[in-house]
Amino acid sequence: MSAQDLKILVIDEHPDRAAIVERGLVEAGYTRVSLISASVNLIGRVQALEPDVIIIDLENPDRDTLEEMFQVSRVIQRPIAMFVDQSDTASIHAAIEAGVSAYVVDGLRQERIKPILELAVSRFNAFSRLRRERDEAQAKLADRKVVERAKGLLMKKKGLDEEGAYNLLRRAAMDRNRKLADIAQSVITAFELEI
Repeated sequence: MSAQDLKILVIDEHPDRAAIVERGLVEAGYTRVSLISASVNLIGRVQALEPDVIIIDLENPDRDTLEEMFQVSRVIQRPIAMFVDQSDTASIHAAIEAGVSAYVVDGLRQERIKPILELAVSRFNAFSRLRRERDEAQAKLADRKVVERAKGLLMKKKGLDEEGAYNLLRRAAMDRNRKLADIAQSVITAFELEI
């Protein structure tokens, strides 16, 4: 996606600072920029705008404001660059846990906006890919465990060897046009109902 295509949302309480961010984005080639202030129903407003990237600019955030911004990060799965004037270790850790892609302290200058935005998008994409790969690996492992358990039950109850039990499951999956793990789960459920 090119810079012109990205929808960028800037959240800032101060219109003058928001204008600086917007100017920096436009000069960097980002033309689809929206500005809002943090207020009531922030998450709903952000969801309605459907941004590709969020930039949050906070002067001296208190704990409640930070928590609200971290809530946005948790709910809205998008790259987020957060600029703050002051911070502490707890806030930095909370930002990372909340999924903020770039947390910049004392550094909102117009010329830095583009590289920080690019960093936030790259980091978000890398973490999203890792999360997706982890989820896929966990699902495959769970499926494998179900298949192994079903094979064990078939071997015990029907006197089959491991290859025979697997072939029976595989054939049933092919005949019914279903995933092997789904058939295995059906076998497990059927055996549990016999008890």
